[in-house]
Amino acid sequence: MTPGVDVSTGSLGQGLSIANGMALAARLDGKNYRVFAITGDGECDEGQIWEAAMTASHLGLSNVTVIIDRNGVQSDDATERIKKKEPLDRKWRSFGWQVLEIDGHNFMQIHHSFDVAEWTTDRPTVIIARTVKGKGLSFLEGDANSHNISFSEEDLDWAMEELS
Repeated sequence: MTPGVDVSTGSLGQGLSIANGMALAARLDGKNYRVFAITGDGECDEGQIWEAAMTASHLGLSNVTVIIDRNGVQSDDATERIKKKEPLDRKWRSFGWQVLEIDGHNFMQIHHSFDVAEWTTDRPTVIIARTVKGKGLSFLEGDANSHNISFSEEDLDWAMEELS
């Protein structure tokens, strides 16, 4: 129900495959639009991500941009303890992608990376956005255990006050 979000796939790695299909449809229909897939770093454990990454590169889907929230945390633990991801940038490059690494909390860097992705016409782009889980909230920042918590009304009030 969120405007601009066509599909919500969860953490099983299906979003990039769907993005590839949408980007290929644009090409076949002669339309000029960009498809974004947002994924968590833990989602990069899924083989489907890497199959879709190879497909996008092979097909030259330069209208596909993947944004990885690289906060180092997934639902069970730190990502590197679950399954080693680094060097994440080199892995994507080896699949033929343009790789941009940014501070995912810096809006200027986010905006610029979108421009660079749009200017790239020969391959897909992945933006590795380095972030801190719970950034700006003293009671959550950097806490791997905050992944699946519920907020009380008091917690919500506290969070809103800290973020203002």
